[in-house]
Amino acid sequence: MTIQKMQHLDTFYKNAIRRFLQPGWKTGLGFIILLSIPRVFIVLQASLTGNYQYVSILFLVMWVLPFLLLTRAGRKQIGIKRPQHAWWILMGFLLGMACCTIMYWIGAWLFGVSTHQWFVYISGTYTQVPAQLTSNDRLVFFLVYSAISMTFSPVGEELFYRGIVHENFAADMGDTRAAFVDSSAFALVHLAHFGIVYSGQQWQLLYVPAFLWVLFLFGACLVFYISRRKSGSILGAIASHAGFNLAMNYFIFYYIR
Repeated sequence: MTIQKMQHLDTFYKNAIRRFLQPGWKTGLGFIILLSIPRVFIVLQASLTGNYQYVSILFLVMWVLPFLLLTRAGRKQIGIKRPQHAWWILMGFLLGMACCTIMYWIGAWLFGVSTHQWFVYISGTYTQVPAQLTSNDRLVFFLVYSAISMTFSPVGEELFYRGIVHENFAADMGDTRAAFVDSSAFALVHLAHFGIVYSGQQWQLLYVPAFLWVLFLFGACLVFYISRRKSGSILGAIASHAGFNLAMNYFIFYYIR
């Protein structure tokens, strides 16, 4: 770890918070447990009801955590700053779309339009969308769902996983290993979105599709992290994540629904 980074970590948390939290893997793991366990249950319930209100609230909590807990230097450390290479914002966005496109076509090749295909199952949780859509309705729902999914989760999750969680683990193990940890945490918590599915009036774990889903998301998260590093700002990761979600909704509304 560089001397400059060590100096930043000394002032990472606000004074009142520093009495209880110090940057390190234990704090990072604590944050993962604190927000991931309730999220799993909230998302599993939302996948049945179609009501993602509480999931959105959880994302908003992730939004505000850096401003509640971190000093100005700490927020800068997690990437809340002007990009050094702004063109990487666009590059990250396009790479996120590419990751999602690869995931869709591999899933379609392996599982067709069955609920073993991740995006097919996720589309079934869009319970507010009518079964039959006109072309105009399809465009409206696509734009609405895309706008929501390109703001709430990319901003909240990237500030949390590629921001706070990453920097806590990086304090002990460096950026590369920390990227593997935050990517793993992100991918595993998304088993609640797909992998653990409700089918035949019961919950099931789809072992092979779930493994592939987690593996692909892990790879996508590394792309999000690279976009942050290359752009010099958390905006790179947010843009990459937003591009992924935009492509996901495109495939759901124009290839699946």
